[in-house]
Amino acid sequence: MILAGDLGATKALLGLFDPTPARPRAVYARAFPTTDFDSLTSVIHAFAADPEARRMAVSAACFGVAGPVLGATARLTNVPFTIDAIDVSRTFAVPHVRLMNDLEAMAYSVPVLEGSELHVLQTGEAIRGGNLALIAAGTGLGEALIHNVGDRLRPSATEAGHADWAARTERDVDVLRFLVNRYGRAEVEHVVSGLGLPNLHRVTHPNGCDAGVDPDAADAPAALTSAALARRCAACEEALQIFVDAYGAEAGNLALRSVATGGLFVGGGIAPKILPALTDGRFLRAFRDKGAMRPLVEQTPVKIILNADAGLLGAAVAAADPRQ
Repeated sequence: MILAGDLGATKALLGLFDPTPARPRAVYARAFPTTDFDSLTSVIHAFAADPEARRMAVSAACFGVAGPVLGATARLTNVPFTIDAIDVSRTFAVPHVRLMNDLEAMAYSVPVLEGSELHVLQTGEAIRGGNLALIAAGTGLGEALIHNVGDRLRPSATEAGHADWAARTERDVDVLRFLVNRYGRAEVEHVVSGLGLPNLHRVTHPNGCDAGVDPDAADAPAALTSAALARRCAACEEALQIFVDAYGAEAGNLALRSVATGGLFVGGGIAPKILPALTDGRFLRAFRDKGAMRPLVEQTPVKIILNADAGLLGAAVAAADPRQ
């Protein structure tokens, strides 16, 4: 049995998998609030206390974590949560424990996802042997490269969500001024993420919110998107439009940086929840608006990942593959 984990700023998801050849089969999984714990070890202790998990022996483990991985240790970017692979290995007698960035882990799921787990935004024309790329907005924003090396896909982590954000329109300039005043600089995650949506709300609501959304509330991202999709507040609609434009533009940037002729995948928790806003043409217009490189990105297949547990599945794929 293998143990997989997907540790984000909001939710820590652990699962046991049977390492079947084509795609690991989920046996048991459970989610925990990340902020209720101070380390991966404490989360595993809580998971192992469940009778369903306690009776299964684990031979290998892999954990995708929302932050940079340095050797055998990592610290989540948006919560003070520490991870130590050596400590996990010793504490739970698991001989092989691997840490990787959460987007790198999710990228391992891409080759095994089925058609029903994907929504095609742009059919394009995939080039055999081409690279792929993955972008995912959740609480934060992650990006991963998926290199095609010898007809084998090899994910590679990035911290591109913390790269500088570029304004593209006059309205974006207003957002940029707000972000610089608030944070000292503007990074992509300040706009394209659950953390970013309240920022956009503050910019587009100088005179209050018709839907009563409080940008300081914990549920602000969900409340804003719900109000926008239901058209209960024009300013919430504008905030979501800015978000979708920025998401599409950054996805196009990633497609160019990786030369993702094999496909660009959109993961994370937000995309499936705002599917109507991503499929009305706005996302693709921003994705394609790349000047001389427009023909290249128009050829790139673009697919939204609908499987909410793709990160956990990818960690299981990585743990099950003896070549990793």
